[in-house]
Amino acid sequence: MGETNQPPPPPPVAAPPSMMPMPMMAPAVGAGAIHPPHEQFHHLAYCVHSNPSWVQVAALAFLHYLVMLGSTVMLASTIVPAMGGNAGDKARVIQSFLFMSGINTMLQTLIGTRLPTIMNASFAFVVPVLSIARDIDSNDFTNNHQRFLHTMRTTQGALIVASILNMILGFSTIWGAYAKKFSPVIMTPVVCVVGLGLFELGFPQVGKCVEIGLPMLILAVIVQQYVPRYFSHIHERITYLFERYSLLLCIGIVWAFAAILTAAGAYNHVSPKTQQHCRTDKSFLMSSAPWIKIPYPFQWGTPIFTAGHSFGMMGAVLVGAFESTGAHFATARLAGATPPPGHVLSRSVGLQGIGMFLEGIFGAPAGSSVSVENIGLLGLTKIGSRRVIQISTGFMIFFSIFGKFGAFFASIPLPIFAAIYCILFGIVAAVGVSFMQFANKNSMRNIYIIGLSLFLGISAPQYFNEYTSSAGRGPARTNAGWVFEASPLTPIKFTNFCTCITHLPSACVDAFSGCHIFVL
Repeated sequence: MGETNQPPPPPPVAAPPSMMPMPMMAPAVGAGAIHPPHEQFHHLAYCVHSNPSWVQVAALAFLHYLVMLGSTVMLASTIVPAMGGNAGDKARVIQSFLFMSGINTMLQTLIGTRLPTIMNASFAFVVPVLSIARDIDSNDFTNNHQRFLHTMRTTQGALIVASILNMILGFSTIWGAYAKKFSPVIMTPVVCVVGLGLFELGFPQVGKCVEIGLPMLILAVIVQQYVPRYFSHIHERITYLFERYSLLLCIGIVWAFAAILTAAGAYNHVSPKTQQHCRTDKSFLMSSAPWIKIPYPFQWGTPIFTAGHSFGMMGAVLVGAFESTGAHFATARLAGATPPPGHVLSRSVGLQGIGMFLEGIFGAPAGSSVSVENIGLLGLTKIGSRRVIQISTGFMIFFSIFGKFGAFFASIPLPIFAAIYCILFGIVAAVGVSFMQFANKNSMRNIYIIGLSLFLGISAPQYFNEYTSSAGRGPARTNAGWVFEASPLTPIKFTNFCTCITHLPSACVDAFSGCHIFVL
């Protein structure tokens, strides 16, 4: 057959410069395709409403208890000695923290956001509590125990008054109206700072006992990430066993290693600080904790109400509300739930205020917020079941009542917990970064907002920490006196307190000599 004469094809016309497609780079070796945004993670084995077997629930609940126990012991070890307390006082404070954490967690999971979040004592209260401890002169007391009791009563009064702020913000729906303004650009730095803001509890604490903390960090990463990947062909159950319970295995191994070093005398001739962080028998919690002790209202005495300390505590209460709000959004993503709406966040903040009010009554020297480390554990285990968190409250309340059993686990060296927090806090910070998938990542305005918020969110608190550590007080200080002060000899009662605030100053002083009113 002969060839047919056909007209030549028209030459290609180049597209205008503004319409030319951007050249796409080939994916690197081992890199996947471009993934579209997803509101929820697809790797979760169990979400909020689905539950694993009861055996798995019990094991995971105990793991959640251990993870929150570490930060509880760290906080008590920071504030109790500064308040003048001894090992026995620290054991009772830990019991109070655990008891109230169980109560507040149950309130949040049943009535509040109903997300799998654990409420735990917050480090945001360290600065106001230490400020109260510094303001109380030790020369006014015959021994440290009396000073500790007076400081605890003052802290209780400040926390009771400051908790009203959260109740007002929450139950008036002001907080929900504020939370409705949250966009992905705002949520990215908020959640990131929630995770990165606790960096002092990570590797700085690991470095205080490197021979224990660093092996724990390395072992946890290897067992969690590499063992399931390279040994999954042996049996399919290896993958999920190591993903869910590897931290329990690592804690047991490194804890036993620390006990061997302690028994072998490796820390007999080191500094007291090294012994405090490395030895398994240096906390004295086992010997000082009572066998059975139920926390009860006003166990340290009648609260003392002061204006200056109450306003200082309000700052920590407000920080706890911000911290919990960002943590709730991170929990929703890691647990396979929708982001909490504004009215739910308002209810949660109001209940958080009620929880702080109860903590002030039951003698916990610091308020509570959402436990960030337990949020990271949701992502690490890939189980966001609410039932696991609710069962963990049983461990908190049980070990708070039976002190010897709780003190046994509280004697785990803190660098072991710090190594775990390096992983868990990092997961929460990375969840904050994942919110950027819903925003324009090429917008310079978004980059400006996120960069400035992240930097100031980490840098500004460092200024307050350095100022407080050098000056012994915060940068904001007035010469205002105390509004209500309970005399050490005649403690103020609630009935008299109400009488005082409803009468004129002169009548109040005449009616009750233990209540003094000063003009601000």
